[in-house]
Amino acid sequence: MECRLLYVVGQLGLGGLERQLFYLIRSMDRARYKPVVAVWGDSSDDHYARELRALNVPVVRLGQSSTRWAKLRALSSLVSEIQPEVIHSYTFYTNIAVWWSVQGTRTLPIGSVRGNFIMDYRQVGKVFGKLCGRWPAAQVFNSITAEQNARETTTFFRPRRCYVVRNGIDLELFSPRPHAQRGYILAVGSMYPVKRWDRLIRAVAFLTSKGMQFEVLHVGSGPLQQQLERMVKNLCLEHVVRFLGARHDIPTLIAGAEFLVHTAEAEGCPNVIMEAMACGRAVVATSAGDSPFLVEDGLTGFVVAKEDEVAFADRMKTLLEDRELCFQMGAAGRKKAVDSFGLDRLRSEVFAAYRAEGWKDT
Repeated sequence: MECRLLYVVGQLGLGGLERQLFYLIRSMDRARYKPVVAVWGDSSDDHYARELRALNVPVVRLGQSSTRWAKLRALSSLVSEIQPEVIHSYTFYTNIAVWWSVQGTRTLPIGSVRGNFIMDYRQVGKVFGKLCGRWPAAQVFNSITAEQNARETTTFFRPRRCYVVRNGIDLELFSPRPHAQRGYILAVGSMYPVKRWDRLIRAVAFLTSKGMQFEVLHVGSGPLQQQLERMVKNLCLEHVVRFLGARHDIPTLIAGAEFLVHTAEAEGCPNVIMEAMACGRAVVATSAGDSPFLVEDGLTGFVVAKEDEVAFADRMKTLLEDRELCFQMGAAGRKKAVDSFGLDRLRSEVFAAYRAEGWKDT
């Protein structure tokens, strides 16, 4: 198996970072760079494994090994066998494994932070969080906010060299379409506590109590689904909020929406905000992660302080009552997406980070 670029990822299910890895590999000259993807976890969801294999990209599963150390040995053996020029960890918790696997080789290790640095640090665990935060010495962040968090961390266990490369999106797949006669409000994201969909439900309850009529569609799944469904039922909002579960037709769903809402407590560089803007849709978002850098408040949508649920509901009300403003913000969002969110930019900035670390792109 020939390989110049080896990517290590936790899993290849239908997630944001997995989509970004797929975009990066799809956008590169694969005959030239010969990418290979190694999967650390053992999730049965392999949506992007199928997509990558369709591009003739080898996908190697390390998760069949029973223990972390067995997986580490399998990764080290893979590195010795295919001798990649660069190995890039695409999930925070595989950073230290990637660094360890190249010891005694000439392979260049690169780490990743693809969310909130402090949260990732804590979730991985006290020991491994420190190790993954420190090694590899060079790490690619997908958000300015996460990079700032890392720099403000006063401990020894943080990367010595940080590169910020924001996510990219497929501007042809996510393209503007005419607004429906009567659209809905769209929310997209997993049902985990950090996404704070309870904020959205309370905002909806407030607006409906004022006599406003609209519909909210939520796309995503997760452990809080039953809790959120009970909350909707207890507030008598079953006729307003619909949970669609995981879906593969996000561009079509965005096309049918009036605007997008995003209520997260912590974020990296949220794909769905970029996708909505590329589709010409306004966004109402909390000030989590890089949302304030993506959404220009008052121009392409509204950014609201995370704890200010009254202001969030008010911005939703503004867009529901002023469709012309909603359209104008959507058009401005599309322009920004074309200027800043493309896949060529994603690839060139990632490769620039590799070269800055000594990679010879021959």
